[in-house]
Amino acid sequence: MKRKVETGVLKPIGAVHSPYKEKKGAPKQGRHEKRECTIEIFEEYEPGLLDIDRCTHLYVLYWQDRSDRSILQTKTPWGPEIHGVFATRSPNRPNPIGLCVADLLERDGRFLKVNGLDALDESPVIDIKPYSASLDSFPDARIGWRKERKPD
Repeated sequence: MKRKVETGVLKPIGAVHSPYKEKKGAPKQGRHEKRECTIEIFEEYEPGLLDIDRCTHLYVLYWQDRSDRSILQTKTPWGPEIHGVFATRSPNRPNPIGLCVADLLERDGRFLKVNGLDALDESPVIDIKPYSASLDSFPDARIGWRKERKPD
């Protein structure tokens, strides 16, 4: 039996300010990039930043507003094979929600300086959550079709 789900409307809580102006200039994975970015939280959401400066790493969820929402299969940088977008980290997907784990470098009021983010400049931020190594790390996790590279 199908259940009707009300999705509501996502309301951005802020915006990314990054050096990546176009898709072709953005890194494939933010974790491999150490360029500093700033997340601006809109004034009305600033109270939600209480104690965020006590976090070392943050999940940043953002809207990939320049993605192609019609693509359901894609190639990856890891090889010529085609995969479904739900088995990849492609920005092109029906609901282009970006997810990065960013290093929190500094909080200055409603501005967060981070690195490890791959979002394009002016991408809408839809949520931020603290990363917890004890809850969020799965060292044995694998993407079966991808040859894992050894850690640097």
